[in-house]
Amino acid sequence: MTDRSPATVHWAEPGDAAAVADHIARVVSAPGHKRMAFTGGSTPIKVLALLKNRPLDWSSVTIALTDDRRVPDDHPASNFGKIHAALGTSGAQFERLEEGACVAPFDLVWLGMGEDGHVASLFPEMKAHVRPGPAVIATTPIPLPPEAPFDRLTLNAAALKATAEIILVVTGASKKALLERALAGDERYPVTEFLRGFGPPVTIYWSE
Repeated sequence: MTDRSPATVHWAEPGDAAAVADHIARVVSAPGHKRMAFTGGSTPIKVLALLKNRPLDWSSVTIALTDDRRVPDDHPASNFGKIHAALGTSGAQFERLEEGACVAPFDLVWLGMGEDGHVASLFPEMKAHVRPGPAVIATTPIPLPPEAPFDRLTLNAAALKATAEIILVVTGASKKALLERALAGDERYPVTEFLRGFGPPVTIYWSE
């Protein structure tokens, strides 16, 4: 799993939550132990709800987060708290984000994207603790989003790319338009690095 080949990008069809659920189920069902990094927000919870009645062996999976807010697990803004509540009794293993930790490669990294083109907690403007290699770093978006005014921990770009594949799940016409600009080479957006730079294949799941 290296990032020394240009990323290839594929638009999934269909691109809805059910299609994302099918993709996650295929990875979970693959032989051996799997490592997956999940995005935060509401979308993973919707997808996991679609998977709850499927006979999947989550005990063969280690789940990390691409990023999280620096809040307690029981805080409403905690991505870890939400994912753990959804899968805590499934048998899955959970890997917490710890600042400065080195990160082992993944089988799948699931990214979301903000309206400003940020992925994980890598923002167009931010304060960040730079670390070499695949690692967990601390970031603070500039400005702090009013809906989530928190410092963050996030996988850095090297860790996000240290995977067999990336899925990028987005909704809405404005985000599709931003992705098209990024694919055309607009480097203002952090997502462009994953779509146009060196890295693993990316499958985009887009729905209205």
